[in-house]
Amino acid sequence: MSGPAAREPLGRWLAVATVVVAVDQATKVAAHAWLRGREPIEVVPDLFNLVYSRNPGGLFGYFGGLADPWRTALLTVLPVLAVGMIVMFLARGTDLYRATRFGLALILGGAVGNLIDRVVRGEVVDFLDVYAGAPALADPLVRWFGTAHWPTFNVADSCIVVGACLLVLDMLRPAPAPAA
Repeated sequence: MSGPAAREPLGRWLAVATVVVAVDQATKVAAHAWLRGREPIEVVPDLFNLVYSRNPGGLFGYFGGLADPWRTALLTVLPVLAVGMIVMFLARGTDLYRATRFGLALILGGAVGNLIDRVVRGEVVDFLDVYAGAPALADPLVRWFGTAHWPTFNVADSCIVVGACLLVLDMLRPAPAPAA
């Protein structure tokens, strides 16, 4: 890939973020309607279930045990600041690669999706459950990490993680050679 992409309209990246928010909210509404009060639904044996859960904490449950009003302030104010910074970067980011802008748009959509949950429900709806059920995989994971279960997550969390990976890849990208 050559250098950073030329200036692209902010609307393109806001559209990506809007799609993330729409898909995230639609899947959370569906999870609330179809999974709440049910046993986990096995999708891929020993690997993936659909299960309804509500997370009062941040990504992967962090800060869930923090008492209010600190938890609410931390998990509402910081995402609002992050959303503002991301929009600012996207609006003036002429030196950003397209993959970086896409990553920022994914993070923006995920942050807004989870922020909507916090404001409307007081906590985030999670429903994607990934785990290692086969003993050959589960046993080493339990020894190393104490569990073979990934924290339950949602579409917004997935987009935040994928977006962050794109940003890390951008940081690891070799600097372009200077023009001769």
